[in-house]
Amino acid sequence: MRYVNIADVEAGQFLGKSVYSGNGTVLLGAGIQLTVYMVNTLNRIGVTMLYIKDALFDDVETSEMLTEATKQSLMHGISDTFEAVRSGKEWNAQLIGTTVDTLLSDVLSNKELLVQLTDIRTVDNAQYIHAMNVCLLSTVMGINMGFNYIQAKELAMGALLHDIGKNNILKDEEVAPGVRNHHTWRGYEKLKNKREFNLLIAHVALQHHERVDGFGLPRGLANDEIHIYAKIVAVANTYDHLISHLEGERALLPHEACEELMAMSEIQLDRDVLIQFTRMVSIYPNGMGVRLSTKENGVVVSQHRGLPGRPVIRIIRNSNGDSLEIEEIDLATETTIFIDKVLA
Repeated sequence: MRYVNIADVEAGQFLGKSVYSGNGTVLLGAGIQLTVYMVNTLNRIGVTMLYIKDALFDDVETSEMLTEATKQSLMHGISDTFEAVRSGKEWNAQLIGTTVDTLLSDVLSNKELLVQLTDIRTVDNAQYIHAMNVCLLSTVMGINMGFNYIQAKELAMGALLHDIGKNNILKDEEVAPGVRNHHTWRGYEKLKNKREFNLLIAHVALQHHERVDGFGLPRGLANDEIHIYAKIVAVANTYDHLISHLEGERALLPHEACEELMAMSEIQLDRDVLIQFTRMVSIYPNGMGVRLSTKENGVVVSQHRGLPGRPVIRIIRNSNGDSLEIEEIDLATETTIFIDKVLA
């Protein structure tokens, strides 16, 4: 598979990864041949990047931590929960706990993999994919930091529900001034009364917009006043916002977003958490086109745990006639070669 900009997708190509609706059902299944109507529809619903099949890269997989069934379960659970909150109905806390158990099982089985956030976002599913991504990133960081199962589950539930306070009729900027109107407070109020949840889960919603320099919201907490769960979710939340277009700005590429995060160290985000983050997220996802310092173009085909900036690149060259020469360059060993540019 190759990971390409929607502007470069043509009718007749085959979809490499499924596109989901907001509740986790499949809109377009992997392997379907794309038509002009489908490509135009994907453009209309906000898709910017897409995986397509390519005979020269048939063996390239995204090495997902989560199974498709787990992703669908997460999106379905968070969709049902947010819809219940929006309509003022009771929501099923036990469902969230069961869903998170499934996520933890997948993560613990695949903890040697780098996290690659390549699920296709649409206007309809963006909020739910954001919740899922923040949950996955936070959970992996927590496990890497030595959290036990109970701690990892608390962190995962807090991360999955960190934006539950946004599901009111009014947005932050539309309510009367005052910190208790901020979505973090609203989320805290919704979660603290759930008897099934540890109060720390509610504090993730409350504190995930605090900054280590003390200039965050809603209470201006600083450094050790902010719980470690919230510090972790703050990093995951910030990163996923940067690589998406949830706020209407240009989505950054993963390596650009990581540079932005590092600039926030000890200002907005916790340095130690950021170090953990950089060790477990894929800067150049599999299937992404890149240009090397050798001036050759290639595609990322595999990753190295602990060296996310030094993946394996496949180069396709035309030799004599119609024959192709294929070479794979491992940047972990070819230390004088660098990625100059991402082709997206």
